[in-house]
Amino acid sequence: MDIFIRTHFSGGHHLRAYPGNCENPHGHNWQIKVTVRAEKLDHLGMGIDFKQLKQTVNTVVDELDHRDLNQHPAFREINPSSEHIAMYLFRELDRPLRTDRYRLYSVEVRETESSGVIYYGD
Repeated sequence: MDIFIRTHFSGGHHLRAYPGNCENPHGHNWQIKVTVRAEKLDHLGMGIDFKQLKQTVNTVVDELDHRDLNQHPAFREINPSSEHIAMYLFRELDRPLRTDRYRLYSVEVRETESSGVIYYGD
């Protein structure tokens, strides 16, 4: 069973060495979807409590909100592209969202309504 929550954050960035406008500082309202895959349900009939999932995800996402992502330690050497943001969120959430019942399955990051990435881990 796949269980997900959606959240968002706003942040600025620029893509170093990008051949176009995205090399200039600009911002996005990133939409995030985090999916956990549950192998079995708990005694209440839940794979993971939505409240717990939201709290865990928001703890990590809040570190990116209203920031210059290029200044974040995770993106000082690599571009804060949607792909790298998805990979960063997956790495940060993998351990706290892994038990004997469920595990992190995917992280989706959208820059706009019509463009984004889904990362499933290594």
